[in-house]
Amino acid sequence: MKGSESKSKLSPTDKKDILGILKARFEKHANRHKGLKWADVEAKLEAHPDKLWSLGEMERTGGEPDVVGQDKKTGEYLFFDCSPETPKGRISTCYDREALDSRKEHKPKTSAVDMAEAMGIELLTEEQYHELQKLGEFDLKTSSWLKSPAEVRKLGGAIFGDKRFGRVFIYHNGAQSYYAARAFRGALKV
Repeated sequence: MKGSESKSKLSPTDKKDILGILKARFEKHANRHKGLKWADVEAKLEAHPDKLWSLGEMERTGGEPDVVGQDKKTGEYLFFDCSPETPKGRISTCYDREALDSRKEHKPKTSAVDMAEAMGIELLTEEQYHELQKLGEFDLKTSSWLKSPAEVRKLGGAIFGDKRFGRVFIYHNGAQSYYAARAFRGALKV
C-alpha cells in the first residue's frame, strides 16, 4: 500500500489492495479461523472503513494481520498481527509515552503504545499472545511488547513475549528500554 489520503481514510486503490491482501491471507491460513467465511468478514470491513484503514496500517508496518476469531456475543471479528517475527516497521520503540519521556538520551522516535493508538489498534494482552502462539510459530528470533498489567507498569516495568525452545516466555524489561529485535503485536476488533 502506498499510503492513505488522510488518517482513517483509504483511497479506492488502497482499499482494493488491502482487501485483496487480507482475503489471500484468510484463504491461505484457514486454520486460524475455522468456520468463518471471507464474505462475512469482508462485509464487516466494508461497513467499517476506519477499521480497514487500521488493518492497512498493520499491514504497512509488517504485521500481516489475519482473522483469529469471532466474538460470539457481539459478532465482531478479531484480527491479530500474524507475521512470523515481530513487525519490522515497529521496532526500536520503548513501551509508552511515560517511558519515552523519562529517557534522558538516545530516545527512540516513539513508543509502542503511542504507535498502536495512532494506528487505531491495541497491544496484544498476555492471554492473546498465548492464543496467537497456538496458531503457529511466532517470535522465534524476536520479541514483542505486550499490554502490561497496571501494577507492573506502576513499578517502571513492562512485559514482552517470545517463543524459544518450543515454549512461550513472558518476561519483563524496564519500560524505557528498546531493541532492534522488539516491536509490538496488535489486535483489532471489527
